[in-house]
Amino acid sequence: MAQQTTPREAVERLRQAWRGEVQARQMYLLLAERMGDSRRGEIIRAIADAEASHRQRIEKRLRELGETVPDPSTVSLSVIQRLQARLAPVETVIAHMEAAEELEITDRYKRPTGDADTDAVLEEIRVEEQGHSRSLESMEVAHRAAPAPSSVQSRLNRILGRESWHRTGAGWISGAIYGANDGLAAVFGIVAGVSGATGGSSFVLTAGLFGAIASGLSMATGAFLAERSESEVAAANVERERQEIVEHPDEEKEEVSLFYQLKGIDKAMADRLAEQLSGNPDALLKVHGPEELGGLESGGNPVQSAIAAGVSTFIGAMVPVLPFFWLHGTPGVVTAAIVSLIAHFVVGASKALFTLRTWWSAGLEMTVAGIIVGAVTYAIGLVVKVG
Repeated sequence: MAQQTTPREAVERLRQAWRGEVQARQMYLLLAERMGDSRRGEIIRAIADAEASHRQRIEKRLRELGETVPDPSTVSLSVIQRLQARLAPVETVIAHMEAAEELEITDRYKRPTGDADTDAVLEEIRVEEQGHSRSLESMEVAHRAAPAPSSVQSRLNRILGRESWHRTGAGWISGAIYGANDGLAAVFGIVAGVSGATGGSSFVLTAGLFGAIASGLSMATGAFLAERSESEVAAANVERERQEIVEHPDEEKEEVSLFYQLKGIDKAMADRLAEQLSGNPDALLKVHGPEELGGLESGGNPVQSAIAAGVSTFIGAMVPVLPFFWLHGTPGVVTAAIVSLIAHFVVGASKALFTLRTWWSAGLEMTVAGIIVGAVTYAIGLVVKVG
């Protein structure tokens, strides 16, 4: 009886590990595609290739146990996971993947299955996964300019840590989602309050409409100024890096050498490459800038950010207003509340693309917040009832 139980437990664990490896590789490939040819992209692609190797070893063990190997095409990432890999902040995705690797190391690949050969396969993979976790940790640490495990990375991060002027920002897509969130929440409160005060009269439409317009214009203006400021900061970062090259050439050469060493080039060759580049500050900036600053671009487009934030805020704000174009009184109030709370859930779920939370919990959280805002403002409206 024990001989039947032990292989089944081993097979179940192997199947779980197999599915995890397939999904992890898909996520890593999406992330690597987004990172392009950067050093971080190279690391992620190498980890993705290793996940494929792990899958093959698991498949070999399954065959040895007389089990049918599943078809990898039957396993896929959810729409939310794919969008998160493409849209969420890179450091957030890396932290999430690091946490997933840690869970595999401490649980899935560590717990005995009762089958010695299966345990040996899982232990080999566990050791390699520990290396992946260290690589992801180093990438996250490098992004935050803190000490890293390896001596080369530590030296590099100590240098970068002194250059605390490096900054990065969010994209216009996240701004659009958060704009819709702000517009919806603010104007839903206005509509609920005025509905309570007037019983859902035509004043609700007037107040809500102008509230939506004001929210959209305010958000557009704020987004424009914020993006322009960020562009100015990005341009200043590039100029500051150019000055660093001129004022501290030895330190900048060391940075370039360390970056090359992290790519796998031996120290002597890396030092020679850095020395050759040091004779041309512009060439050194082109090579060094993308690694250190994430690029030499001067930030996003202020007009694009303003349009995205303004339009999304206005659209979100108009959701609780629309029912009052056709309805008044209690029917209008009830319809507006239902439509607005549904919109709260949808917008909240969309935020999960950037926070990596589960979509339903993010949507539910915002729905609850909408209920509180609507209930409080409606109650206040009843207290100060007019007309």
